[in-house]
Amino acid sequence: MLRMRHVETPVLVVGGSLVGLSMSVFLARHGVEHLVVERHPGTAIHPRAAFLMQRTVELYRGVGLQEAVIAAAEREFEQNGAIMAVDSLGGRELQWFFENINEGVEHLSPSPRIFVTQIGLEPVLRARAAELGGQLRYSCEVVSLEVEPDGVTALVRDRGTGEESTVHAAYAVAADGVRSAVRRRLGIPMAGHGTFSDSITIYFRGDVRPLLRGRNLSVVYVVNPRLQGFFRFSFDGRSGFLVVNSAVDGDGRRTTAIGEGATEADCVRYVRDALGAPDLPVEIEDVQRWNAAAEWAERFRAGRVFLAGDSAHVMPPTGGYGGNTGVHDAHNLAWKLAHVLDGRAGAALLDTYEAERLPVGRLTVEQAYTRYVTRLDPGLGTDGLAPVVDDAMIDLGYRYRSTAIVEDGADDAPWEDPRTPSGRPGLRAPHVPIRRDGTELSTLDLIGRDAVLLTGADGEDWVRAAEGRVEVCRVGDTTGRFAEAYGLGPGGATLVRPDGVVAWRAREPVDDAGAAIDAALARVLCRFPVG
Repeated sequence: MLRMRHVETPVLVVGGSLVGLSMSVFLARHGVEHLVVERHPGTAIHPRAAFLMQRTVELYRGVGLQEAVIAAAEREFEQNGAIMAVDSLGGRELQWFFENINEGVEHLSPSPRIFVTQIGLEPVLRARAAELGGQLRYSCEVVSLEVEPDGVTALVRDRGTGEESTVHAAYAVAADGVRSAVRRRLGIPMAGHGTFSDSITIYFRGDVRPLLRGRNLSVVYVVNPRLQGFFRFSFDGRSGFLVVNSAVDGDGRRTTAIGEGATEADCVRYVRDALGAPDLPVEIEDVQRWNAAAEWAERFRAGRVFLAGDSAHVMPPTGGYGGNTGVHDAHNLAWKLAHVLDGRAGAALLDTYEAERLPVGRLTVEQAYTRYVTRLDPGLGTDGLAPVVDDAMIDLGYRYRSTAIVEDGADDAPWEDPRTPSGRPGLRAPHVPIRRDGTELSTLDLIGRDAVLLTGADGEDWVRAAEGRVEVCRVGDTTGRFAEAYGLGPGGATLVRPDGVVAWRAREPVDDAGAAIDAALARVLCRFPVG
């Protein structure tokens, strides 16, 4: 008879891949005890989610991981590569989307855009989560989950031994992927464009170096009469993978049902067609079948359970937004759970997770879908597509609206160009280079586990008033860039949440700075009903 155990934990994270591990790191950084349950025996074995955007690397920077993540990236890929489209790798170049993925955005962040696969990234996250106290259980699956008024109870089974445990948590986070069993149990429907391709990812070996012709190519879209998809290649140019979203079948008809019956011979042909090298020796190592879809959950919360990552939104890979958006979900939710669990914030703060992240998730799905249709499959129809928004705006310029934001303008725009920041509440705090104790830093490095009040050289009144209320940092910026980027006049101040989002600001000094800070904190932390 199997031994039944009972586990009590403040937070249960279902799924321990990219988003679940990121959630673990962020929760642990805030000192929140938690348990991560992952059905696979370890970290990723397939090189998915290769593109990390600047905001994501910023978030890892905030938990001390930027150098380790960049080092992992440099072990896998030559960085600062291009994203382009071709009719075949050895054939015509059709379009360059980025000749260098960091060109023109270096000044927007202290962190770069990088290419790193989940094979390289997840072990870094796992080690950091464990170092900070995260509890990780692999080869375990959630068999059942019940949502109760005071928490969540899950039955967890060890897939190796069959041993079962009950886990009771105050809250649960579903980071269990596209086919989220938790989301299905909760009965949360999906909205959007649905599934439009039964795609495959072909992992192969073959010497493509002559076809690369010295080009540093990070992502290569392939669009020709025989197939549509994209390549990524290994550091040494001797292996890679090809995603095929549509192709011509044996009868000469275009089909999106690629995975349904693809043979090894088909896969070799797809790779050679996309390379433009009909005689190249190709060895197929593995083939993964998956569905290309563009959807979002109609709710990101059901009682004490929250959806994050692919369980909340499913995106085609065009743009590389899926994994990044999931990491941003986790970062938004982690500090809110921490503050509610230890009593610093009212329970209503958790309502702002859906209010903030669902609109961003929906808008990002639409951007990924627009890129998929225009880059790979115009046959899906271009009527009604969302207009293309600049990648830097999608990454660094999305805007939150919730009761945890004190707005000071009537503009309804969901994005802002981070190249011309306004410092308005609801937007990411702008990056401004500063120098402290002889060290080059960013204003983003001033943000920690609690809200922080930022003020300029003339903010002495705010410094005095903040004592005993909130951490305060006086930015001694003689260039005026801080005040300009944050939209502050002399003696103004801005309150930045632990997730790096501007929550409130006073452009100029006020008569009672202490009362202003108290009112802002009460609103941001949902300490009283908002009328």
